[in-house]
Amino acid sequence: MMDWDDLRYFLAVAREGSTLRAGRALRTSQTTVARRIAALEQALGFPLFEKRQAGYALTPAGEELLAKAGAVEQAIDDFAGAASGQARAVRGTVKITTEEIYAITLLTPLLTELHQRFPDIVIELDTSQKVRDLGAGEADVSLRSTAMAQPAGLVGRRLCIDDWALYCSRAYGERHGVPTTIEELRSHSFIGGGGGNLWIHYQAWLQALGLEQQVAMHHATSGGLLSGVRAGFGIAVLPCVVADADPDLIRCMAPRHDHERVLWLFTHERVRHTPRVRTVIDFLYERLSRHVQQLEATRTAAAA
Repeated sequence: MMDWDDLRYFLAVAREGSTLRAGRALRTSQTTVARRIAALEQALGFPLFEKRQAGYALTPAGEELLAKAGAVEQAIDDFAGAASGQARAVRGTVKITTEEIYAITLLTPLLTELHQRFPDIVIELDTSQKVRDLGAGEADVSLRSTAMAQPAGLVGRRLCIDDWALYCSRAYGERHGVPTTIEELRSHSFIGGGGGNLWIHYQAWLQALGLEQQVAMHHATSGGLLSGVRAGFGIAVLPCVVADADPDLIRCMAPRHDHERVLWLFTHERVRHTPRVRTVIDFLYERLSRHVQQLEATRTAAAA
């Protein structure tokens, strides 16, 4: 069987006229070139060159095959160029699904830079409270907080522990004080809601502490909780990865650490190497990881 790579050596010797000059062109030794030419001739069953004192001259058979070898070389170059172009074709739609509060605070500012760098990628940002099935193609990328094992086929990149705590705005704290104990919380207004599983757990926690009667307003989404706190209406539970980065918000109490939730970037193995999806998830992971590291550094400095 002929080694297709030997055609490179055949073409180099035909063009350069000697194994020495061909070796220089190919950045290999003259011995290697001569050995590969001999192997090719043996595989074909006839000589391609006449070895003369002045160098290598093509035989009639070699002359006849030269153009065909050039065509093979061009076809290989065309294939490599097409493959490279396909790899660079970061275009098309990428659907990202996440909780509304993460979309508003973490993703939207990053997507501006993503669009500037990759203008041919169109982002669909899905903030539905329903968990989308990546395996069924309902979304390409998910920024998801979970403590549960994920379905087979999902590929995840861990960002941070997803702690949530109670926050108020600086304006609210100036008017009413910043509560730091359960007893102090009983005299403050709460914003309830958040939708879906968030409100189920948030409500249960308020009930367990006897604070549900302090809820003076409900919002249907996590983004609504954030807007109510920022407006100074009252106190609500918010993700620390979001609220600790907001200079207008004050953490009232330390978060609970018994939840085991982690914030992940997920995609499915079926699309993980698709250029547009890989570009988006690599970009988001790098930027979100940097955000988490900066928060941790700020917390460490504040505790010192």
